[in-house]
Amino acid sequence: MNRPDAEGVRILFFADAASVHTRRWVAAMVERGARAVVITRQAAEVPGADEVIAIAPGSDKMSWFTALPRVRKVVKEVAARFQPTLVHGHYVTSYGLWAAACGLKVPRVLTAWGSDVLVTPRESRFMRMVVAWSMHHADLVTADSMDMIEEIARFHPSGPCHQILWGADTDKFVPGTPAEGFEVISLRSWEANYNIDVIIEAFARVVAQRPDSPMRLHLLGGGLLQDELSQRVKSLGLQDLVQFHGRVGDAEMVAAIQRSRVSVSVPTSDATSVSVLESMSCALPIIGSDLPANRQWIDEQGGWIVPIRDVDALADALLQAHDHPQQTTQMGQYNRARIERDASRRGQMDAMWRLYQRLLHPTTYRLTRPRPQERS
Repeated sequence: MNRPDAEGVRILFFADAASVHTRRWVAAMVERGARAVVITRQAAEVPGADEVIAIAPGSDKMSWFTALPRVRKVVKEVAARFQPTLVHGHYVTSYGLWAAACGLKVPRVLTAWGSDVLVTPRESRFMRMVVAWSMHHADLVTADSMDMIEEIARFHPSGPCHQILWGADTDKFVPGTPAEGFEVISLRSWEANYNIDVIIEAFARVVAQRPDSPMRLHLLGGGLLQDELSQRVKSLGLQDLVQFHGRVGDAEMVAAIQRSRVSVSVPTSDATSVSVLESMSCALPIIGSDLPANRQWIDEQGGWIVPIRDVDALADALLQAHDHPQQTTQMGQYNRARIERDASRRGQMDAMWRLYQRLLHPTTYRLTRPRPQERS
């Protein structure tokens, strides 16, 4: 049902159409009454969008810059028929650049995703300049963790910066009945940053120390390291205990989370992880790597923080979860209550909708720089 304040809200998104995060964000705004067009590198279906327009500039980083004349031409054509009232770029150093440089005289929003502000600006002075330029051409910047908010502040953006989480769908990601035995889940991609090899090694140690306990490790996400990880599982003799699910839909993901006792997310670098929030929403405790974004969500009442790539510490945390099932259950219940209170997707998208309204109606809604205690 369209909201009264939705009339005339037309958002031109610059974002990865293939990303589930893009699809969910666009769908949430369309549900609230907006119309949307998505400009992306490669075409993919985005439910609810009026159009998805692909501009394939190439595979190297410089192609984002060389494609700018083409981007401006396409934007001019889209503006003639769609008349956007807002521009929103997702990922500061690529689509955010396109959004900031698109030439439309409407409010511009940028959303940082993680490495675009935490990693890429440290690669070169040029990339720091790109991030700073994009920030200075945005009327609002959002990010999903406080460490990202603090990092963004170093670039002195022209507009305010607010924390908006991707959030968990608390109607879909709900507690279930765990399977018999001790089942562990990882929802992270099979890429180097996410340290799936460390999870496998730690799980092997737990199996060795509790040989009479039925166990299973569920690996979701998929990625380039599948063959390498599969070989390591075989070398450890775990092929009957580790299940490679790959990329799955929400229903299969929820089912796998619900049958598990603990969720593991131990990347080397990360912002707030949606998979962590979704696991918490299903009432699982979390074992997370020692990162600011993880510490924001994982405390001693809801899980364990372990050093990055520390197999011993991860194995110890898994053993604690295995040996203390009642405590593990209580941790999961605590996490579910926290997500309902602080990180439901519905609540976060409502907050984003209010920020859009403040940009569109500045005389009615005042868009201010939030005080630190308000950034939650």
